[in-house]
Amino acid sequence: MNKPDQALRMVVNAAGAALFAAVGVIGSAHAASIENGKALVESHNCAACHGAKFTNPVSNEYPKLAGQHADYLYWALRAYQTGTGNPNFGRNNAIMQAQVQSLSLSDMKDIAAYLESLPGDLVDKK
Repeated sequence: MNKPDQALRMVVNAAGAALFAAVGVIGSAHAASIENGKALVESHNCAACHGAKFTNPVSNEYPKLAGQHADYLYWALRAYQTGTGNPNFGRNNAIMQAQVQSLSLSDMKDIAAYLESLPGDLVDKK
């Protein structure tokens, strides 16, 4: 192997290591708090639409939330917060958009962690 190839590999390896480290730091910047999530869900009265145990919504149009994957819930909340300003990312529901406007990113992670921790009747297809 010649010197330019070695130098290029060193640069690529260093860049890859730096990217990996940055992703690790960003991903672990906030450990979700189930307790805070519960308090937020109660203060925002989420049960009014999604049901007391988040397994039996008041309408079939509303999703069951208990036991849902936290990643999915977080990104759904983010999409409602973004709204229809970005059709590739936003969700259009006036009630949900109003509910999430005051939430921080960590609040949404906490809510998602709390809802994921609840027993639910969602099943994965096999």
